[in-house]
Amino acid sequence: MTKVKTIYILLDGIGDLPHPDLNYLTPLEAAYTPYLDKIARHGVSGKVTSVGEGIAPQSDIAVFNMLGYNFKDMEYFGRGVVECIGCGIDFIEGDLALRGNFATIDTSNNRIIDRRAGRNISKEDSNAICNLIREKVKLHDIEYSIEPTIGHRVVLRFRRRDIKLGQNITNTDPAYEKVNGIGIALDTSKSDLFVAKSLANDEISKISSDIVNDFSDQVIKILDNCQINKDRESKGLLPINCILLRDAGNRYPKVSDINEKYNLKFASLVDMPVEIGISKIVGMKSYEAGDTNEYELKAKILLDILNDYDLIYVHIKGPDEFGHDGDARGKKRNIEEIDKHFFRNISWGLEKLDNQQRVQFIICGDHSTPCLKKAHTDDPIPLLVSGDGLQADGTSRYTEGNAERGKLGKIYGYKVIDKALEIFKGSNNQMN
Repeated sequence: MTKVKTIYILLDGIGDLPHPDLNYLTPLEAAYTPYLDKIARHGVSGKVTSVGEGIAPQSDIAVFNMLGYNFKDMEYFGRGVVECIGCGIDFIEGDLALRGNFATIDTSNNRIIDRRAGRNISKEDSNAICNLIREKVKLHDIEYSIEPTIGHRVVLRFRRRDIKLGQNITNTDPAYEKVNGIGIALDTSKSDLFVAKSLANDEISKISSDIVNDFSDQVIKILDNCQINKDRESKGLLPINCILLRDAGNRYPKVSDINEKYNLKFASLVDMPVEIGISKIVGMKSYEAGDTNEYELKAKILLDILNDYDLIYVHIKGPDEFGHDGDARGKKRNIEEIDKHFFRNISWGLEKLDNQQRVQFIICGDHSTPCLKKAHTDDPIPLLVSGDGLQADGTSRYTEGNAERGKLGKIYGYKVIDKALEIFKGSNNQMN
């Protein structure tokens, strides 16, 4: 009996808009991607709105939707909680968890100079900053944990033993707002940003907003002109003198197990705490594969574990960061590197499989991050469903243009896996 395996790849922030630096092509359209094109020629295309019309989602809620979990009829538990779980921070019901960014501000007026402190933060610097905060920041009746994760990212958890902390507070990061627990990116391309004060939306959350504001104020005072930042500035680097906080949550997630949801054995190949947290929450065994840009290692591990699972979800971070930086040429180069070092090695590895194993692909993104906007948007994401025996629709490449013409049309993120499995079932029945 032929074993059918599905590889589900989400390219973070892959969707884009035509850019003048690329002769008004998108980075996907401008990139040379022969191995991705080879997969595309055996498939069908369409467009995906990952969360909802008019919603520019963060990666956490986008990935949940792309895995089939739709929160439109219930309040989402928040990215802070997901990242706490992903990086191993002890979290219990009633704690307050938040995602943070190390940032650079003008301390004279709290204007934000760079929301990611130049994206040039070593593990040594992030650990030193967190150690300094642990030593110096004191909060009355509050225990807190702070953990740096990757680059500019940091996770916080606050706990007060005698009460449950409320989650209905606003972000101090003005680039995002929180609606029904979901973090939504705002278009800040034409505006100055200032560190915001967190405001409570109900009485029980007032304590939480006071905690967040007290913590934030102390962090700015402690980091301003500290030795770590003096050393950074002597090297021409931006100081890390603020933490922007967002996406507060106080509930432990309860969702259906993904293996039972689809009656398939799932695994994930992921790097970031948010994707590791998602894997834990939905019940996927997760594997890590070096740094975010170690594409050959990711391909190797994927091939190593392929025989043990029915569907493997792979999250590749690279394109999103170039979108945030507004670097269209860099995003194009990164897509070419992913094709050369990930998709090529997957292609070579699959050629060595025996005839008793057939592999099919779902390739999409979690959201669009256009270089012109330097932020997540609600622009549709190209979707590719591909496999042997599938009746192709003339798709020749994985691009926005091919997606526009593809026979799948436009679908929502939470329907992608179901739709792909339906297509695969039809083609597999024909082949059998």
